[in-house]
Amino acid sequence: MQVTETLSQGLKREYAIVVPASDLASRLEAQLADMKTKVRINGFRPGKVPVAHLKRVYGRSVMADLVQETITEANKQIVDEHGLKLAREPRVELPGDKDALEAALDARGDLAFTVALEVLPKFEVGEFTDIAFERPFAEVEESEVEDGLMRLAQDRRVYVDRPEGGKAERFDRVTVDFVGTIDGEAFEGGSSENIEVVIGSNAFIPGFEEQLLGVAAGEKRDVEATFPEAYAARKLAGRKAKFDVSVKAVAAPEPLAIDDEFAKSYGADDLAQLKDRIRERIAAEYARASREKVKRKLLDALAARYTFEVPEGLVEQEFASIWAQVEREQQASGRSFADENTTEEAARAEYRSIAERRVRLGLLLAEIGAKVGVSISDEEMTQALVARARAFPGQEKQVWDFYRTNQSALAELRAPIYEEKVVDHILSVAKVEDRKVTAKELLADDDEPAPAAPAA
Repeated sequence: MQVTETLSQGLKREYAIVVPASDLASRLEAQLADMKTKVRINGFRPGKVPVAHLKRVYGRSVMADLVQETITEANKQIVDEHGLKLAREPRVELPGDKDALEAALDARGDLAFTVALEVLPKFEVGEFTDIAFERPFAEVEESEVEDGLMRLAQDRRVYVDRPEGGKAERFDRVTVDFVGTIDGEAFEGGSSENIEVVIGSNAFIPGFEEQLLGVAAGEKRDVEATFPEAYAARKLAGRKAKFDVSVKAVAAPEPLAIDDEFAKSYGADDLAQLKDRIRERIAAEYARASREKVKRKLLDALAARYTFEVPEGLVEQEFASIWAQVEREQQASGRSFADENTTEEAARAEYRSIAERRVRLGLLLAEIGAKVGVSISDEEMTQALVARARAFPGQEKQVWDFYRTNQSALAELRAPIYEEKVVDHILSVAKVEDRKVTAKELLADDDEPAPAAPAA
């Protein structure tokens, strides 16, 4: 087998491989000789089938397998001899000349093919003791615990209709029909009937509930409200709508004793324990938000520090995944690039930049993890697998079996665990100063660039 490097440009490599016809023929003969002692063909005694007959019957099939084995051997030889770390599986191109390929499959001519591949970049990881940023945190206020308690109580509220002419107050439940329009045109999902609105629940778009204060049954009212910029239906995001509201009923909540008995209805021993659980839940939410902000800052710092070349194939793969999601979101929302004040060309450039960032950070985190010896135990993988299975009630066994028998899916489950452990290591040596902020500041969306793809 003759291997010749024909391209070495950046991270791209190409090799021309030639396997002489004599080598193919000898390997074919050896394979057929081995088959002779095992194959059973009618009309021939065991072990007495002529090799020439075997060649006529099985020659092409055996040679196809040998060609695949040869390609595998060539790839391994290239990687081993040059000490390469591949970014993706090599791309193999067999002869385009049909006659040449036929001759090789008959062992009458040399087998010539090319192997194109991309290698992983080499870069120095360095140290992270000079990375410094603030870690925001928020303490749980007692008012937040009380609000959480009131939300639980709201689920148990019993409502009684107010007397005729009674005006809606905060926390009253108002039953309405409404028809929504934007610029005078009705829009999908903008109309409904017999909708119960609890004033102050913040279940509707900002401004809607407050404008129902003081309404009475039988009254009509015009309500104007603006959809949030981050609204799920992108075609409505940020747009001002008018709602013609017809009030059908106004009901006030009956008093509810929030005491130990109330707490027991939620599985707590007493009211103090229920409050502790609410406090812990809020604290956990704040901890997750703080972690996410710190991680984003760290990834931004790493992205600014490292500018090594990344494999084009990995970037294309990541971009294709991002772009497919963009197209799905556009199809679901009905919004176009023009609606986002951009063009498809500009959007492609932006998302390709994001894809490149993700790939670079993914490779970097993988290298850091390898350098410091990050590992994931069987117990950690089992816990992750159990958590994933529990996310699909009634299908736990199917989910468990799928991951246990699918290595690529198992790798996807492993990747985020690995990434978080690498992030933990960097944070342990970086200069991180805690800074107290309000809950609103902590939970605000900073609209920062997307985090890295999980490390491989």
